[in-house]
Amino acid sequence: MRALLLSVSLASLLFACAPKPYQKAQKIHEEKVKEVITKIDEHQAPELYDSLGNAIKTAYIPTVNFGSRRPDFVIIHHTAQDSLAQTIKTFTLEHTQASAHYIVSRDGEVVQMLSDDLRAWHAGLSKWGNNTDMNSCSIGIELDNNGKEPFSEAQINSLLILLAKLKTTYNIPVANFIGHADVAPKRKADPSILFPWKKLADAGFGLWYDMPNALPPANFDVEGALRRIGYDTSNLPAAIIAFKRHFVQIELSAVMTSWDKCVLYNLYKKY
Repeated sequence: MRALLLSVSLASLLFACAPKPYQKAQKIHEEKVKEVITKIDEHQAPELYDSLGNAIKTAYIPTVNFGSRRPDFVIIHHTAQDSLAQTIKTFTLEHTQASAHYIVSRDGEVVQMLSDDLRAWHAGLSKWGNNTDMNSCSIGIELDNNGKEPFSEAQINSLLILLAKLKTTYNIPVANFIGHADVAPKRKADPSILFPWKKLADAGFGLWYDMPNALPPANFDVEGALRRIGYDTSNLPAAIIAFKRHFVQIELSAVMTSWDKCVLYNLYKKY
């Protein structure tokens, strides 16, 4: 609780220094933070009843062993908008129902919009492995990019510095730096095919394949391998395209070529 209050206080301080156009957003932000704190402070034991409708005795006795939310994944997005200001506006309007913890602008500026301890609304309907609520276990990072342009060197450099801090702070596993399209292959395509996943992997953020030197076995199960990595294969063509967008980045059909299978097999053995 103390960690949460500290992070909330810091977030409020940051908003207090924000430009005037965001004072309304600051007020709404602070009201919602108070709602979270109030809910935590209620200390109410659950009301439980047996099959006959008889109340079961319950109590609330606080433990001393707890901490704030610890994110286990980082999910990278592109904004699909034309400027940092446009994305900030989107995330400060309640009706959009969308947010992220960080935005990294084209020129490398990093804007934090929510404490890491709180749950942003960035992943939406998503799944990775057995995780069906990625918002609750991840940090969302939006890259200021319209989805059709290369990512700037300044932007990627700032992203790498931010990822290093998050990885160290929360001990995030190397394999858990992924893209929005990876966790929502039926709905999303971000970050785009132009995103430098290999550069991130070389720096320790996400896995990459070694140069394949052999074909996978004849009975290699593509769907099973995709599931092992983490992909939701309920729509197999969408999962294949998401995999190829991340790791192949040259052709985005749902047909697995021999090369695609080699790459997948190489990655499959790393998980």
